Amino acid sequence: MSDGASLADKAKELHEMLYRDAKAAGYNLNPDLEMTLMLCEGLVTNIERHGYMACPCRLPSGNREDDLDIICPCDYRDPDLNDYDACYCALYVGDAILSGRKKAESIPERRPPEEERRKRGVAAASGAATGLWRCRVCGYLCAMANPPGKCPICKADKDRFEEFTFYPAAPVWRCKVCGYLCAMENPPLKCPVCKADKDRFEKFP
Repeated sequence: MSDGASLADKAKELHEMLYRDAKAAGYNLNPDLEMTLMLCEGLVTNIERHGYMACPCRLPSGNREDDLDIICPCDYRDPDLNDYDACYCALYVGDAILSGRKKAESIPERRPPEEERRKRGVAAASGAATGLWRCRVCGYLCAMANPPGKCPICKADKDRFEEFTFYPAAPVWRCKVCGYLCAMENPPLKCPVCKADKDRFEKFP
């Protein structure tokens, strides 16, 4: 973000970046621009105060390691989108809210209390990696409790995902340049992440 710019200008700049990134990955920002810019101001404030983009709707500790699960986009975004069509802040929303068929409402806090987080660890507390999903269109693999709303690679809808096990399903290919994994009969012509050619892929594991 530009040095010396006002908070409002920095928030607009961050909003543009988040919008581009969300759209590229198949996610939606809340269409309520006034609310979204207010949330972006909170994110900018946390960047300047703590050095990282802590969730503006939660109270960060100021210790990045303790706050890893609430750095935006937080560990709880996708489970909240799946269950409520919006993340806790409603910065990210599902298609129903984006189209106006549904309004964003308050949703319960999914983040466990601090004592429980410390006991279990933030990775376990998020419950994120409890399943493995494969996009049947492009082979993208995702380790989450539920598949994403849209494939971030080919933009196929959630219902185009299937539960995946390494064997005897399609072989898994790894891009040797960036580590991207793809479960298809053959590797893609180009890596969708780093654009490396097909011959830079190898079988995995």
